[in-house]
Amino acid sequence: MSASPRVAAVFFGRPGAGGFNQAGVAGLARAAASHGLSPETVWEPEPARRAETLAAVAARADLVIAHGGQGEAGVAEVAPGFPRVAFAVTQGRIAGPNIACFEVLQEQSAFLAGALAGWWMPGRIAAHLSGEPVPPGLRGRAGFAAGLRHARPDAQLLTGFCGNQHDPPLAEAWTRAQAAAGAAVQFAMLDGGRSGAIAACKETGMRAIGNVRDWTEEDPVFLASAIAENGVTIEAAIAAFLAGRFADARIGLERPEAVRLALAREVSPALAERLEALRSEIIAGAVVVPEHYGGAEWRPE
Repeated sequence: MSASPRVAAVFFGRPGAGGFNQAGVAGLARAAASHGLSPETVWEPEPARRAETLAAVAARADLVIAHGGQGEAGVAEVAPGFPRVAFAVTQGRIAGPNIACFEVLQEQSAFLAGALAGWWMPGRIAAHLSGEPVPPGLRGRAGFAAGLRHARPDAQLLTGFCGNQHDPPLAEAWTRAQAAAGAAVQFAMLDGGRSGAIAACKETGMRAIGNVRDWTEEDPVFLASAIAENGVTIEAAIAAFLAGRFADARIGLERPEAVRLALAREVSPALAERLEALRSEIIAGAVVVPEHYGGAEWRPE
């Protein structure tokens, strides 16, 4: 490794679109300032080019950070060819001699979001929407579904992956269809496509639950936000690499600055206390958040 380590972060999307990548960029900036680094930032919006881009970046870096579960397959393919390069996958769970995964446990805050939906909604139908069914997204969906069942065993979940994290018209169409099917609240794990889901929620009167950052501070359509501040994972990856302790790390509800459920002001104190008690049970291990969902998939008709 050179005296000044060459760090590069690959983001799967386009600059300026979506909360997930924006949080990652902010985390990279914090890490750069903290450690005196000048990391390279690379954007790859095309899924078919992910491995090719990662290989090109690895040829000129000591540490390559693939931000998001979309990077798992590409890193698994590329890392064996660059044994002297360290590969960090955020929100990933793959293994290799030069691979480490750094994760904020979105499924834990998603479980609380599902419980909120079950205890809050007047009817019995809730919705979930995401783009690509990558492992972190699947775990987040499993957490939301389990939290919903925990609070409301008779609830029905309309859950689906529309195929693209960054397509606002597609997210809007799916969200409008979920509202038409009777959903009162939607938990959306989207990035660049979120504006379409927000527009459809406002149009139909459905309430939204966001993820990654605190969307309740940005729009009153949000009842809550299942925060999983993924920029922390990039900071953790760089710190571990520089310290020579490059190993997997998982961060959950025990660190509320990274993982928590943010609530809109209208959520009653009694409900907030109920959710805080559930958070304590998860941290203590009394309530286990599953990582797999075995229910039905949903698509618009």
